[in-house]
Amino acid sequence: MIDNIAYTPAYRGSKDFTQHHIPTANANGFGAAADDYMERGIDLNEQLIMNKPATFFFRMNGDAMTEAGIHSGDVLIVDRSVPIASGKIIVAAINGELLVRRLQTHFNRATLLAENSRYAPIEITEFSEQYIWGVVTCVIHILEKGLLSGGTINKPNSNNKKGIHY
Repeated sequence: MIDNIAYTPAYRGSKDFTQHHIPTANANGFGAAADDYMERGIDLNEQLIMNKPATFFFRMNGDAMTEAGIHSGDVLIVDRSVPIASGKIIVAAINGELLVRRLQTHFNRATLLAENSRYAPIEITEFSEQYIWGVVTCVIHILEKGLLSGGTINKPNSNNKKGIHY
């Protein structure tokens, strides 16, 4: 009833990368004194994505999962290689509509539960046209409204005291 496709990771990340992999060129042959305290930047792909080829980004549009901390406008990181299991939040296509819901399995049937009392549970039957896209692994909650509207965020100037253009 539920399709479960496994993908193997091709992207291994860069966790073995250290400050010693950064070449420092000085005329006298000595490295800069600050090199001993240098830290590499944070790679969000490495931190948030387990399997890059099987990972997709979705923007949440709706309030069905607000009690789970997922709000409209949030960016969801969905991994298709994570095994589908009861209790996980998934993205599913049910009868042509993409839904974000918590999967609840009971013996030989499955139910999609919204985390908002305004929405009724959805029974997945063998007759419904359904496809599980993947498991939601991360939620990125956008605080800066300029990122949601596609606007630009600039430094303050005399014309715009806040520095935000929508």
